[in-house]
Amino acid sequence: MIKLFYKPYLYYNLYIRNKIYNKRLSYSQFREDIFINNFFKNKSIGFYIDIGCYHPVKYSNTALIYNRGWSGINIDLNQTSIDLFNIARKRDKNICAAVSNKNDSAEFYFDHMLSPVNTLSKEFSDMSYKNISKKKYSKKMTQKYTFDKIVQHYKLKIPSIDFLNIDAEAHDYEVIEGFNLTKYKPKLICIELYDAKLKINEKYFTDFLSNYNYSLIEKIGPNGIFCHKK
Repeated sequence: MIKLFYKPYLYYNLYIRNKIYNKRLSYSQFREDIFINNFFKNKSIGFYIDIGCYHPVKYSNTALIYNRGWSGINIDLNQTSIDLFNIARKRDKNICAAVSNKNDSAEFYFDHMLSPVNTLSKEFSDMSYKNISKKKYSKKMTQKYTFDKIVQHYKLKIPSIDFLNIDAEAHDYEVIEGFNLTKYKPKLICIELYDAKLKINEKYFTDFLSNYNYSLIEKIGPNGIFCHKK
């Protein structure tokens, strides 16, 4: 997109196409935000981390609690997503980065500048090309980081995390594997349950998260919602 029209496009996307000023009962793709909102119904102010945040309202698992007064940190590997968050989420810290289990370079499979299927997973990108976008992705090089590395780089102060959302297009396991659950202990985690073969694999995630005292309390769409047991 020509640079001259980029910022108007962002406002068009937010205020005309997605009408962010209209408050909704649910913003999530599968209404999982209703479950999340009810789980925290007695907590008026809270803190979230949203990795693979994509859009401030479209398919968002945090828009509903943001509207209640919550705030947090939103991370996405796509700069356009972060530019939208910077306009719509003034209370939040918004960071363009690829989160994973290692700090190194990686290929980024890019569909388009506001695609929900931009990913670090080649397998997921191949599947999306065949079944969703119907157009060939482009490959770019990027750096990927653990969450702790992002905290260190941006000198973030992380309070107690109430809610962790992970939607990384089949890279979710690597994200949670690289997230220091011993240190941060979010109260509730929502994560897509895709394994490396793009199959919903509940056991793959429950086995890992049980090591950190998390239990699966709900499944909604492809998402597992895990609660930390005190």
